[in-house]
Amino acid sequence: MHSSEQETLVSVVIPCYNQGEYLRETVLSVLGSTYHPLEVIIVNDGSKDDSLQVARAVEKEFPVVRVIDQENGGVSKARNIGIEEANGSIILPLDGDDLISKDYITAAVKVLKAQPAVKVVYSQGVKFDESGEKSWNLKPFSRHQLALDNMIFCSALFRKEDWQKAGKYSEEMRFMGREDWEFWIKMLKDDGEVVQLPFIGFYYRLTPNSKRKKTSNAAIKRKRIAFLNARHAAYFSRELNGPLRFRRSWSKPYNTMLRWLGML
Repeated sequence: MHSSEQETLVSVVIPCYNQGEYLRETVLSVLGSTYHPLEVIIVNDGSKDDSLQVARAVEKEFPVVRVIDQENGGVSKARNIGIEEANGSIILPLDGDDLISKDYITAAVKVLKAQPAVKVVYSQGVKFDESGEKSWNLKPFSRHQLALDNMIFCSALFRKEDWQKAGKYSEEMRFMGREDWEFWIKMLKDDGEVVQLPFIGFYYRLTPNSKRKKTSNAAIKRKRIAFLNARHAAYFSRELNGPLRFRRSWSKPYNTMLRWLGML
């Protein structure tokens, strides 16, 4: 990479809640990157395990690592605080138990610098646990598909200025889940291109906690959908002919039928 490209500081923001067991491995995956300069900001979100001690030890060992310690406020608040404190113009959020490949940041920065219209760069990804890797087939990005479900994992790279313009992560979604989906909707609903790099750059760790996150109950899902519809009514109307529904894939045909019947 040319020196002019290397001058852009990338800030990797790692919110951490009770992930002390994995945190050092996560940080080392970032520090093994072929890209420099980097800074790593660990936001300890009121962890009850040894996360803060692990974070402080890593901070002492590596000058590019900074630690912010806060009371538990949820992942959106932790990400926002870390990004607010970041000195870099390009941001990579990374949860405290996930990993990246050594070439992920290098390739993503190259795209963001060469293509101003691109707002988000991510890669292919895999899920893994102690038994090995599991395939992860992410659907191609489109604004219509984003209205139905998320296809961009949380650890994509974007410009700090676009995070600011989008209104940051919504801290009100703390107990609803899928806050990264809503963030991508805010950033991309009206404009902006998305690039997926053609290699595996992100490794999502499956843990008992991450598996539980996938099974939010119906009441939480209804609350989340109501929040999304209240915040992004015009977007859903444009892409789905009406609001997002509980059975998301049915949204457009159901809304279209209601409009035909004069009921919407």
